[in-house]
Amino acid sequence: MSPLDVDTRVLRYFVAVAERLSFTAAARDLYVSQPALSRQIKQLEEDLGTELFVRTGREIRLTGAGAEMLPLARRVLHDWRETARVVRSAAAAERNVLRVGFVASGGGSVARRARATFAEQRPEVTVEPKRFDWGGEPDALRQGLVDVAFVWLPADTTGLRSRVVATEQRYVALSRDHRLTGRPSVSIADLGDEPLMWTRKAPKEWVDWWAVNPRPDGREPVWGPENDNVEEMLEHVATGAAVCIGPESMALYYAHPDLAWRPIVDIEPLRIAVAWVPESRSEVVEAFVEAAVRLAGEVPQDVQGG
Repeated sequence: MSPLDVDTRVLRYFVAVAERLSFTAAARDLYVSQPALSRQIKQLEEDLGTELFVRTGREIRLTGAGAEMLPLARRVLHDWRETARVVRSAAAAERNVLRVGFVASGGGSVARRARATFAEQRPEVTVEPKRFDWGGEPDALRQGLVDVAFVWLPADTTGLRSRVVATEQRYVALSRDHRLTGRPSVSIADLGDEPLMWTRKAPKEWVDWWAVNPRPDGREPVWGPENDNVEEMLEHVATGAAVCIGPESMALYYAHPDLAWRPIVDIEPLRIAVAWVPESRSEVVEAFVEAAVRLAGEVPQDVQGG
């Protein structure tokens, strides 16, 4: 391989550091160690024969060369992602497969009924459910890993189209012997001092919305243990280490002998949207979207990605 045969992973590393101007923050976003990230950037600079960053103590900034490279690197990454999406979608179409993305309990009963209705209408198409961890559905659409997805809003729907098909009240999961289990419902103020489960897997805005951060009194939640997926989250809650907030369908789907779920009465509900990439296989995707919209029982709100 030539020194200039840079793979897209290294370009992604460069863009992350350039956008955050912090190796620590970029490493956290990329789920790599900081030393490994620094080595990759150093090797990239050696391959290019120029410095891309000026390092002054704890602060870094782009050099002139780095500033010139940033928009070009972004364009290469965008073009590669679009290529990968088109190829993956074409491969699924060739197999007559519709890949439906979801997170945790996904789109609830609307999603299950939409899959069943679509299967009846289009028996030649195989529906493949694809589960993603926290907030991963929109990016899965952009990467071509799925053709359509049930997305928990708020979410970054840039480049996507979506329609809201359901709303669900938010619940808190408590350990079975928690002091609040004796109540039929709770308020967000009741959870003010409770350690709350959270994750680095999702965007901060998504985490903050679920955590109701800031709280109505202006305070930040008490952050408890981290988790990577719903199963880890609920195991922590079952031991009494923390509480978590999830939608009503999660309370129904994830029954656990050591958990109790209670509705939170004074926070806004979750909106669930069916989303897709406008340039996707329109006939099959639109048939699935229309099935979900019909089953929602109302004319939903159109949400156009920015």
